[in-house]
Amino acid sequence: MNPRGLDLVACLVFAYLVPASFAASAEPVGRRALRIHDPSTIVVENGFFWVFGTGKRILTARSPDLLAWTRLGSALTEAPAWATEVAPGNKAAHYWAPDVIKIGERYHLYYSVSEFGKNTSAIGLATSPSLDPSAPSHHWEDRGIVLRSSAGDDFNTIDPSVLLDADGRLWMAYGSFWRGLFLIELDPATGLRLAPTSPVQHLAEADEIEAATLVRHGDYHYLFFNVGLCCRAKASTYRILVGRSQAITGPYLDDHGRDLRAGGGREFLDKSGAFIGPGHATILKENGREWVAVHFYDGSRDGQPTLALRRLTWTDDGWPRVAD
Repeated sequence: MNPRGLDLVACLVFAYLVPASFAASAEPVGRRALRIHDPSTIVVENGFFWVFGTGKRILTARSPDLLAWTRLGSALTEAPAWATEVAPGNKAAHYWAPDVIKIGERYHLYYSVSEFGKNTSAIGLATSPSLDPSAPSHHWEDRGIVLRSSAGDDFNTIDPSVLLDADGRLWMAYGSFWRGLFLIELDPATGLRLAPTSPVQHLAEADEIEAATLVRHGDYHYLFFNVGLCCRAKASTYRILVGRSQAITGPYLDDHGRDLRAGGGREFLDKSGAFIGPGHATILKENGREWVAVHFYDGSRDGQPTLALRRLTWTDDGWPRVAD
C-alpha cells in the first residue's frame, strides 16, 4: 500500500482541520478528528503515515492517507527503569512531546519525562527497526537518558526536536520556559549526546516559550516555537513564531533582524475562530508539497486537542507561511 497523493488532502482540508478517525483501540470510529497533543514529525513507513503524541507511554497513530487515522495505543510497552527517579510524581507514565526520525535502519523516538510545571525532567530515547507493532522486528528498545535537568537548573529538558543536517550531523533542540530553548549535538551512531560536555547553544528566550521545531529550507535553518499557554482548552493562548539562521547553532533572527534570544520572532500561526491555540508545529514533505502539522484546541468540540494539517508555502524572501 502506498500513501495516496496529498492533492486529495488539499481538496478536503476545511476549517483548518483534516478530517480523521479516532479510537481508543485499533478500530477506526467514523470520520472524526484525531485527538492528539504535541504531534511528532509525521513519517512514512510501509504505506502508512505515522504520528506520535503526548500520552500514556507515548500515543501512536497511523493513517493510509492523512484522512482516516487509527490509534494504536502506547508506543512503549513499559516505563523505562529510570523514569521514576527522574519524575517521581509522574506515576501514570504520561510522557510528552515526542519526536521521531529514521537514522540508518532504525527509528529514533525521543520523548519527555517530567512533571507539569517543574524542570525535574529528562529526554529519553527508544529505538526500533520498525514502527508497526505487528511487524516481527518491532520493538522499542530503551536507550536511556539523552539529557536531564533538575530543580535549580535554568533550563528544562522537554520538547525534543531532532534534525539530521545536510552534512550528516544530528542536532536536538529542546526547552520550555525558564531560559528558553537550547540546542545540543547528538551522535548519529547512538542517538545520544555527542559528549557529556559538548557545547550547548542558547537559541531563544521569551515569556512562556516552548515547543521548538528545527527545519532546514534552502540556505537557512528555521526555528519554529510556541509562546503563550497550552493545555487550557478554549482558553489556551498558544501561538507559533519562527526565526531563522544560516548556521544551525544560531543566532536566529526574525524578519526585522531581532534576535530570538532577546524576544524576537516572526508571527507564523495564531488562533482563528474555532482553531484555537495552535501548537507544536512539525513539517511534512510529501509528493513535492509541504504541510505543517499542529495540534489545536477545537472550539467546536469543547476545546479538545486535535490534529490539523495545512499547506506550507514560502515567501519570495524565504519565510514560511500557511497557505490561504
